[in-house]
Amino acid sequence: MQTIDEQIEAIQEVLRKTPHHKATNGFIGQMRAKIAKLRDKQIDESTPLRQGSAGRTVFAVRKQGDATVVLIGPPSAGKSTLLNQLTNAESKVAPYAFTTVTVVPGMLKYNNAHIQILDIPGLIEGAKEGKGRGREVLSVARGADLLLIMTDVKRIGAFSNMVKELTDAGIRLNQTPPDVLIEKKVSGGLEIHSNIRQTIDKETIYEIAREYGIKSGDVTLKEKLTYDRLLDAFSPNRVYVPAIFVINKIDIDPGFGRKVKGKFVGISADKKEGIQNLIDKMWSELKFVTVYLVEPDKEPTFDNPIVMKSGDTLLTVAEKIGSDFANGKKLVKIWGKSTKFPGQEISMSTKVTEGMQIRFLS
Repeated sequence: MQTIDEQIEAIQEVLRKTPHHKATNGFIGQMRAKIAKLRDKQIDESTPLRQGSAGRTVFAVRKQGDATVVLIGPPSAGKSTLLNQLTNAESKVAPYAFTTVTVVPGMLKYNNAHIQILDIPGLIEGAKEGKGRGREVLSVARGADLLLIMTDVKRIGAFSNMVKELTDAGIRLNQTPPDVLIEKKVSGGLEIHSNIRQTIDKETIYEIAREYGIKSGDVTLKEKLTYDRLLDAFSPNRVYVPAIFVINKIDIDPGFGRKVKGKFVGISADKKEGIQNLIDKMWSELKFVTVYLVEPDKEPTFDNPIVMKSGDTLLTVAEKIGSDFANGKKLVKIWGKSTKFPGQEISMSTKVTEGMQIRFLS
């Protein structure tokens, strides 16, 4: 029986022999969708490791705090040293590869936020096939709110390998989900809608949709799509995670930090150089918003901060306080720059803004 990789290679060989013209576009789209589905299957076969497969040690860390950041990098890139600099963790540090063999959590406290940072084993080529405990590593990465993808000044080429491993595992870095609306129906056929001129013809989109089991419904394309973005829109297991690319050990080359400024964040974890800049960058990428709770019958103050995410609503704030607290809450009074007047009453569906002061009404 063929492995998934062998099945993918067989389809790719068919595609290499298929002439590309209008009459074959639908067939080519169908074949590309088959490849995407096989890769989805590879990802699905990896995820049970998080729940515990017989005879395997599972990486299981309960998410805590306001966000979870995962350190990704090749062995001996300095991830453990960085974790120890950022948090109160005591991750083992040694000058040889694969020192970290499980997940080591730490907590960074910054600007009223508690940011959980996870140090995991080094990511190596072949991770999605399980090399170097790669499936477990990728499983943890899929659940992150932010990835710090890290290497050192002597291994800049490791970035491309790590990006490939993460991409093959269904992790999309610094991307938003495709702006595609897929509505399934039980009958009536399949309709493709778009106000944007697409380079992919409708027959190809029809074949891709059918390959994913959608025979009736509406597919609305709200952006100009590449093949990869189109396939991602139909895939159920893509995750979209922001990432910061970090180069460690810049102290080896004093001018290196200036060379990479902007594209990468340069640090020396051992010498504590660039750490504050990295923390500020993390804060920005996590899109935190600080709001302040106002106690009943008291004047608004900034004494009770709570950290939320951009796009969260006041209902999300109430739920973060507690599900019992959120029950029955329908109105809120707010103060701050986003209000029409102090103490304005608004609905729970209102989105939070930086500095908003909030009093929940029972």
